[in-house]
Amino acid sequence: MGDRIASIRKAVVDGKHAEIETMVQEAIDDKTDLDILINEALIGAMDIVGKRFAANEIFVPEMIVSAATMKKGLALIKPLLTGNGPQSKGAILIGTVKGDIHDIGKNLVTMMLEGAGFNVLGLGVDLSVEKLISKVEELKPDILALSALLTTAMPEMEKVVRALENRGLRDSVKVMVGGAPVDSRFADKIGADGYAKDAGEAVQLAKKLLHLT
Repeated sequence: MGDRIASIRKAVVDGKHAEIETMVQEAIDDKTDLDILINEALIGAMDIVGKRFAANEIFVPEMIVSAATMKKGLALIKPLLTGNGPQSKGAILIGTVKGDIHDIGKNLVTMMLEGAGFNVLGLGVDLSVEKLISKVEELKPDILALSALLTTAMPEMEKVVRALENRGLRDSVKVMVGGAPVDSRFADKIGADGYAKDAGEAVQLAKKLLHLT
C-alpha cells in the first residue's frame, strides 16, 4: 500500500490531473484506507507543494495545477466518507472586504487551505462588515480570513475586527489577513491574529493559530 500512496502523492505534486482519478479509484477499489488516502496521499502532497512554493522551487501556475489535481482525487473519496471519516482540521471563512473585488489571490489561498484539510467557505468579494459579522455569528468558524488588494480597502479589515469585539465574538474566532498592501505591522495594528504573504504561509498560519503544528 505504501507504494500506491507514494505514487498518488507524487501524481498530485507533479500535477498529473489526467491520471489522478484512475489512480485514486483503483486505490478505493482495492479497499485502501480512506483516512490514509486523504491524509498521507492527497493532503501530504499539498504539504510538499506548499513547502516547494515557499522555497521558490515552484510558482503559482504549478501550485494551481497541483491543487486542482488534489481536488479531483478528493471528489472521488468524499461521497464514501461516513461520520467516522477524517475530520476537518478546522472551519475557515474567507472573503475580500468591502471596496475590493479582487479574488485571484484569495481563491489560491482557498485551494491551498482545502488541500491542507481545512473546511473552507468562500464568501466572495466586496463584503460589508455586517455581512462578515453575520456569517461569523451564523457559522461559528475557527478562523475568519480577510483579503484586500487595494490600500483603500484596508481600513475595512480594522472595522471587521472592531465589530467582532463589539458583538462579543472576538474571542471565539481567529482573524488572519492578507493581500499585496498588507503586512505584519498592519495586522498587529488592527488587532488581527496573524498575516500571511501568500497561500503557502496562509496554510502554516492557520495551523499555528489552531495549534496544529
